[in-house]
Amino acid sequence: MKLPGARSLRVRVTVLATVLVAAAGLLLLWLAWTLVGDAVDAVPHMPPGTIVRVDGIDVDASTLAQHLRTHAVTRVLIFGSLAFCFVVAAAAILAWTFTSRVLRPLREITGTAQRLSIESMGERIGEIRSRDELAELARTFDAMLDRLQDAFDSQRHFVANASHELRTPLSVIRTELDVTLSDEHADEAEFRRMAGVVLDATNRAGQLVNSLLLLARTDGAGLVTRELVDLTVLVERAWSAVRGEAEQRGLRADFVMQPSPAIGDSALLERIAGNLVENAVRHNVDGGWIEVTTEPGAQWSVLRVRSSGGLLDPAAVPELFQPFRRAGVARTARSGAGLGLSIVRAAVQAHGGTVAAEPVVGGGLAVTVRLPTV
Repeated sequence: MKLPGARSLRVRVTVLATVLVAAAGLLLLWLAWTLVGDAVDAVPHMPPGTIVRVDGIDVDASTLAQHLRTHAVTRVLIFGSLAFCFVVAAAAILAWTFTSRVLRPLREITGTAQRLSIESMGERIGEIRSRDELAELARTFDAMLDRLQDAFDSQRHFVANASHELRTPLSVIRTELDVTLSDEHADEAEFRRMAGVVLDATNRAGQLVNSLLLLARTDGAGLVTRELVDLTVLVERAWSAVRGEAEQRGLRADFVMQPSPAIGDSALLERIAGNLVENAVRHNVDGGWIEVTTEPGAQWSVLRVRSSGGLLDPAAVPELFQPFRRAGVARTARSGAGLGLSIVRAAVQAHGGTVAAEPVVGGGLAVTVRLPTV
């Protein structure tokens, strides 16, 4: 495959090398011509009118000296010009040949880039014979393609899961409408039942859309506002929102909290605490327990939420921070779309903090968040 860009560069390099060699050759030819002329002029001159015999012929010495000078200079010019043409031609041929070899890896890189598309992201340049900067460029390009492929795969997975989650409530709504409307004997009670199911499905779809919008706004974005917030206040608000559900399921909650300041967006910080407490309640087992701890620090404030639940594979715990990921049946709530920890991670990263999770011995999950205080 011929690449115009690489071929144009090859021509420019060849022309540049040839011009440089030609300039150097002209300079050397001029120096040789000058030196020969000076050398001939430096030969001692005989007195005017001196006759010398050359091949049996008497010749004036001054005429002979002029002839020898002209002959020497002419031979320098002739052989120098021949040598100049040979050197320039050889330089052009060598530059064209070696430039082709040097630019071959660049052509491979460019060709791979031109063939790439979303459907062929798996193609790579691989190892090239060059061991210079072009080889480093090829490795960097392959590493970039690996990151892009991971991003595309993650995006496909996210869109597929989002579509699936949205399709479920929409299917429920359509099914209820079709069944109820097709029943000619449906009474008011049946329509009220259908309305309740449709309302629940609509609320679920609305919660999912709101979570997706929050995740899109938070993931990879910077902070709009920065203010001092006490994590204990956020935890109390989050607990008041789910206390009724926790009491219905018989969950025991223990709070060990100290005033813990954090700097950041109060809305996002409240969402961090809210999601962690909500997950601890909704992904728990009936009659289980919850422990919430806040600890202040010189540079970091810590929020830790531990809860009982089903057994978790330690290797699968990091996947919980991916959108729509749930680990184990015991940690799958009846409501929610699996975006809680994804939003927590995005919000914590936006604040420059860290978040980590680990399984609890006997079943459950512990999530620890560190947020900057300055």
